This record gives sequence, C-alpha cells and structure tokens, in this order.
Amino acid sequence: MPTRAFRLAYDGRPYSGFQRQPDVPTVEDALFDALRDLDVLAGDADTPPNYAAAGRTDAGVSALAQTVAFEAPAWLTPAAFNGTLPAAVRAWASADVSEGFHATRDATRRTYRYHCYAPTLDDGRVRAALDRLGGEHDFHNCTTDDDGTVRRLETGCRRDGDFLVLTLSAGGFARHMVRRIVSLVRAVGCGASDLDRIDRVLGPDPIDGAAGVATAPATPLVLADVTYPNVGFEPDPDAVESARGVFDERRVTAMTAARVVDDLRGGIGE
Repeated sequence: MPTRAFRLAYDGRPYSGFQRQPDVPTVEDALFDALRDLDVLAGDADTPPNYAAAGRTDAGVSALAQTVAFEAPAWLTPAAFNGTLPAAVRAWASADVSEGFHATRDATRRTYRYHCYAPTLDDGRVRAALDRLGGEHDFHNCTTDDDGTVRRLETGCRRDGDFLVLTLSAGGFARHMVRRIVSLVRAVGCGASDLDRIDRVLGPDPIDGAAGVATAPATPLVLADVTYPNVGFEPDPDAVESARGVFDERRVTAMTAARVVDDLRGGIGE
C-alpha cells in the first residue's frame, strides 16, 4: 500500500495537545478514531503502518499545516478523511510520498505564527528583540530540554490592528521554545525588559526560577507551515471548501462570545 502524507488544520483549543495521551482528548486520538471508523486502521493496531507526524503541538496550540503520513488506500482523499473526523480537525491536502518518507525526520523547516494582542507594545522594540534573537544561538534558557538546544532562527513581525503577528521559523524547535521566545519579546516590547536581557538569555549561564523566561499562553500559537523538499501537496477542492465552512462557523461562534464578554464588561457599574 502506498504511503500518503496529509496536511491537517485544527483548532487546538478543545484538545490536550497533538500527541496521544491517556485519559485526555488529543488530536492524534481523533485521527486514529477516524481511521478506525474508515477501516484503514485495524481495531487492534496502535498506529497505521509507517505512521509519523511532523510535530507534537502543546495543549491549546492550533495548526494550519500539521503533517501526518502513513500507508493509505488510494481512495483515502482528504475529503474522505474528513467524513469521520471531528469538525475541529480538517484534512485539506495530500501528497504521495516515497516508502521511506518520515513526516518528522524529513521536515527541513517549521514555521509558527503567534497572534500577540499588542495595543501597549512598541513595534520598534518588538522588531529589535526579534532581530537580536535571529540567527544561530543556544536557546537553552528558552526550553525545558537538556540538549539539542542550538537552533538557527528566522524571525518576522507584522502589525494587524491591535495584534502583532510574530513569525518564527527553524529546522525544529525545542519544547516550549516558541512560547518562551514570545514571552521574552513581549517583555522587551512593553518595556519590562531591555534588549540586554536577550543577550543574557542567549548566554551560557542558566537562568532559572523567578529570573527565568516565562512561557506565553498556548492558544494564540499556530503551526503555520512544515517544509519538505520535493514533496508537492495537492489541495483537495471539496475538503478545502468544507474546511473553510467549518472554520467560518467556529469564527462566528468566537466573535459572538467576544460580543457577550463586551456586553458584560460594558454593563458593569452602570
């Protein structure tokens, strides 16, 4: 059976992360349940043959281009996959890949976007912080990992109304690295820290405890892209249309909830 890679978009808020865990809902659980319903995954099997995923997003983190690959029948298109997936998880593109393809190891670049609510942040200070973090550094103070902490980081930033959208790209990221970098950048952007703090964080000495780098909230973070050399993903038009419709509905729900909160806030004290 050929190996196929699928692009997945998901709203991570209902899930306790991507990777399967006991007793809590995860995106991977939703994938495997769907594949069992489709008789692609045998009831007594833990994973499909040759299965791997591009990354393990944390609880609450969303994705646009999470990538999973496994041996799949030819009829398993993204639209067919969506037939048994929950609404919060949508397959939208696929690619036939070689038998030895590995969705984790073969990825050469991962890009995350963080939607930072930023009316009080100084754009210039944020960009200066990102510039200083760019390039190759040892990010040991931005992760709980004990090794593999040297990364070559590319950074970007754009203003979108009250939000700054921060973009971080690298071959891979250590645990909590993206969210701690965001926390550090925000501290510089609001004036709570100076740029020299970045040099201390990137320096050789460990910074722990209250002086360490906090972890920014998970829900504004999106796994935006995963790059594979010589792999061309083909969007499934039916799956794309369906996915956009699903996320339109979730957008309206979120906007309505925000209106209710605004009503409550505005009415207090009247």
